[in-house]
Amino acid sequence: MNKRKNRETDSFTVSFLDVASCGFGAMIILLMITKSSAPTTLEAIETVVPEGSVAELQNQLFEIRGETSIVNRELNAKQEQLSANKERVARLRRDLEDIQGRFNTTKDLSDETTDEMGRLALAQQSLTEEMQRLLANTSAPDNNVIGGVPVDSEYIIFVIDTSGSMFQNPSWDKMLGVIEDTLNVYPEVKGIQVMNDMGDYMFDSYRGDWIPDTPGRRSQIISTLRTWNPYSNSSPVEGVTRAINTFYSPDKKISIYVLGDDFQPGGSIREVLQTIDRINLEDANGDRLVRIHGIGFPTIFAGPRRFQQSVYRYSTLMREMTIRNGGTFVGLNDYQ
Repeated sequence: MNKRKNRETDSFTVSFLDVASCGFGAMIILLMITKSSAPTTLEAIETVVPEGSVAELQNQLFEIRGETSIVNRELNAKQEQLSANKERVARLRRDLEDIQGRFNTTKDLSDETTDEMGRLALAQQSLTEEMQRLLANTSAPDNNVIGGVPVDSEYIIFVIDTSGSMFQNPSWDKMLGVIEDTLNVYPEVKGIQVMNDMGDYMFDSYRGDWIPDTPGRRSQIISTLRTWNPYSNSSPVEGVTRAINTFYSPDKKISIYVLGDDFQPGGSIREVLQTIDRINLEDANGDRLVRIHGIGFPTIFAGPRRFQQSVYRYSTLMREMTIRNGGTFVGLNDYQ
C-alpha cells in the first residue's frame, strides 16, 4: 500500500516540473521574438535657476555697464586731447612757415651782400697786365714781398682747379702763364709739388714727395699742365688739406698757391674755412703752419649771368682764407 502511494507522488512531481519547464521555455521564446521598444520619458523635469545666481549675473551686468561708462569718458577725454594737439601742430606749422619765410628773406639779403663783397674783392685785388710784367721781371726786395705777395718760402705747392670751366676755356692758357710767372718769382726753391683741387698728384712718381727744382722739371710741369685734366669738384678744400697734412714740416717754409675760378653755391664757405683752420694751426707767434695764397680767374663772367655768383663766392672764400693763413688773394680781370 505504501509503495503504491509513493509511486503516485513521484509521477505528479515529474509532470509538474515538465509543465513548468515548458512554460518558462515558451516565455523565453516570446521574449526573444518580441521587439524591444525605446524607453519613454515618463515625466519632464523642469530646470529651476536659483534666485542667487540671477542676482549675481545682474551685479556683473551692472559692473560691466559701469566700466563701459568709464571707458567712454576716458575715450572722450583722449579725443579732446587729440583735437587740442592737432590744433597746436597746425599753429606750430604756421609759425614754422613764417620763420622759414623770414629766413629765406634774410638769406637772399645775405647772398646779395656776398655778391657785393665778391665784386669789391675782385675790384680791390685785380692784377693788371703791367703789374704782372713787373712782378715777373722784378727781383725780390729785402722784405721778401713782391706785389703784396710774400715770397719767403722754400717749398711751393700748386693746388689747381681742373674743372671744365677752367680747362675748357682760354683761361687755361692764362693759368699756365700765371704758373710760369710764379715760378719765376722763385728763382730757386728746395721743392715743388702740383696737385688739383681734389688732392690728385700731377706726377704719381712723386706722390707724397717733393719734385726737385730744376729747369727741366719746371718745363715738364708746364708742358704736362697743358693736357692735365683730372676730375674736379671746384672746391679747394680737399687739395689744400692734403697738401698740409702730407707736406707740412716744422723745418720747412711752405706756400700753397690755390688757382681757380668758382666755388659752387652748394658748398659752405664757413665750413671750408673752419676745416682749414683746424688743420693749418697757429704757432706761439700766431703764424700758420703754411702760407696760403689764392689767384682767381674770371672765366665764369664769359657765361650766363646766373652762374656768376659762384665767382663772387670763390673770391670771398679765397680772400678770407688767405687773410687767415698769412697769404694774399689776387683776382685777375682778364682770362685771355
